[in-house]
Amino acid sequence: MSYNFFDPTRVLFGAGQLNHLHEQTMPGKKAMVVISNGKSTRENGSLDRTLDELHKAGVETVLFDKVGANPLKSVVEEGGRFARDNGCDFVVALGGGSVMDAAKIMAMYALQPGDLWDYVAGATGKMQPLANPTLPVIAITTTAGTGSEVDQWGVVTNPETNEKIGCGGQDSLFPVIAVVDPELMATVPPKFTAYQGFDALFHSTEGYISGVTSLMGDMVQLAAIENIGKYLARAVKDGSDMEAREHVAFANTMSGYSMVVGACTSEHAMEHAMSAYHQELPHGAGLIMISKEYYTHFVNKHCCDERFVRMAQALGKTDAKDPMDFVTALVELQEACGVADLKMSDYGIQKDECMTLAKNARATMGGLFASDPVQMTDEECAAIYEKSYR
Repeated sequence: MSYNFFDPTRVLFGAGQLNHLHEQTMPGKKAMVVISNGKSTRENGSLDRTLDELHKAGVETVLFDKVGANPLKSVVEEGGRFARDNGCDFVVALGGGSVMDAAKIMAMYALQPGDLWDYVAGATGKMQPLANPTLPVIAITTTAGTGSEVDQWGVVTNPETNEKIGCGGQDSLFPVIAVVDPELMATVPPKFTAYQGFDALFHSTEGYISGVTSLMGDMVQLAAIENIGKYLARAVKDGSDMEAREHVAFANTMSGYSMVVGACTSEHAMEHAMSAYHQELPHGAGLIMISKEYYTHFVNKHCCDERFVRMAQALGKTDAKDPMDFVTALVELQEACGVADLKMSDYGIQKDECMTLAKNARATMGGLFASDPVQMTDEECAAIYEKSYR
């Protein structure tokens, strides 16, 4: 029954809500606006709209536009220094999960001395406490995938050590304002809508079977699973279907709350290892690749049969009675979204990497393995990769 939930982010949710950003109290007078190294925010007008809203609120802005799909340590450090050198007193993230993750860690690092990895856990991080305050963050999400707009974590990749690690965690890194406006998501291509939607789904399915469950967690997780199950295929099929976009966006934010009140499990650690070694692999795609065998592993352990049945029902299989019905429903949703046949080999992953990936996942994100409903050995982890390999 017990839980510890703290989320101080003011959320502006719904179509057109970006237009109300200027009405909010800003956390400073000069902002670093962080976007990706792609063209989408410029071409679809969301950057101009965001800058206009900030300028209406009396905020001076500078732009940092170098964030890639898997944010790199060097880029995050550069962004932190850019914010400091330009005298920025807060950070605005405009983009998907990678941009929001990177922006939060830039805000964390901007005023700190030394190397970013001084403040990171995992295999080679030094886990030092922050020497100075963090900068406030406003998060404007243009995708429905990570829920990063309402949590206090970011994920950063160090290619020199093949580590992709969640870092941050300070209460001060909760965005002060989040804008979840599905109008900003209308131009996301179908396959990325699917990748991101399954990322949001897995945040909640992992949380629902984890060892860190509560009534609060159950509530937001089931809401996310139900909305993904009902609306994701529609959003993939027609990106302009604003009702579907809105419901998937809601599921995404609920999955962000899931990570605040609960925890992900080793599935996310396992994907982080995959994209740490193969940085072109989209995070959501990697999760989809291993998901069938991952959840089958725990179904076969009979560690939480009732929860698997309930998730199957939430995904739309209302007559579900067997735990494997969840895996069936999951695969059917992947088929409906056109992502059931993704291959690890298409991204350069080799079958002989499986144990290397298993050991990397535990070394970098071992805390997620501790949240599993039953403990998994390295051999079992490697076997999931092997069974998933195509």
